[in-house]
Parts: sequence; C-alpha cells; structure tokens
Amino acid sequence: MKGYFLWIIGSLVFFNSSLAQVDAEALAVRQPIDQLFAGMNKGDSALVRGAFEKIVTLSTIMKDKAGNPIIRHESSIQNFLATIASPHPEIWSEPIWDLKINLDGHFAQAWANYAFFVGNKFSHCGIDAFELFKGADGKWRIFHLADTRQKDGCSIPPQITNRFK
Repeated sequence: MKGYFLWIIGSLVFFNSSLAQVDAEALAVRQPIDQLFAGMNKGDSALVRGAFEKIVTLSTIMKDKAGNPIIRHESSIQNFLATIASPHPEIWSEPIWDLKINLDGHFAQAWANYAFFVGNKFSHCGIDAFELFKGADGKWRIFHLADTRQKDGCSIPPQITNRFK
C-alpha cells in the first residue's frame, strides 16, 4: 500500500512538472504573437518585424466583391511592415481570444479568434492562424500567418467590445 501511495505521489509530481513545462513553452510561443499586436497598436514596424522569421508567408482567406471565396497571398512581409509604418491617425487594435496552441519540438501552431478595430470602430473579425519556429537561440518566431476576414457573423466577447465604446 505504501509503495502504491508513493507511486501516486510521484506520478502527480511528474504530471504537474510536465504541465508547468508545457505552460511555460506555451507562454513563450505567445510572446511573438503579443509582440506582433503590440507593434501594430503602436505603429512600430520594427517591433512587428522582430516577431517574425526572416522568410515569412502571409495569407488571407476572404470573399471577393461578388461573394466568392478567395485566398490572397502576400509575396513579402515588406508590404505588411510598410502598411504598419505608414502614419495613420487612429490606433489599430487586434484583440484575440480563445487562443489554442499546439507544440511539437521546435514547431508550434496557434489559432485564435480576433476582431480588428480602427480607433474605436469595428472593421472586421475572423481567425488568426500562426505557425512558429523555435530557433537555436531559443526564441519562437512566426514564419506563416494566415487569417480569415469577415464583417458579419462575428461573436466578439463583451469584454472586448466594451474596450472600444
């Protein structure tokens, strides 16, 4: 009985330390995602650039004016960075929620709902999907970002919409 009790205690300690490691790694994965949105909010393209790998792909899935689904690929992150760096009178905010992170070694995927606001005005919502790589320096960086965009059918939590009233 004593051996069984010690086995249970040992298993719980191992399980809890494993969860702590996963939680710490998930926080590390979230860091460049938060950095991206902080940079967008500040209009700081250098801060945004630091969240990404050197080679990045960007894709958006949306509907064209006729309502047909399309996928738009950015050929370079430079256009994205130039847009962020361009002066704009209102703050761009992209709060996310329901973030889910999957990890396997030096690869991570993160998926979150988002809403995009220009100043206090709602623009669009959708899903952000990130693929990240953990380099030899131990830092996670985004190497692919895909998103969906729509203006209708958005279920934005009240704690987010209340921030923009």
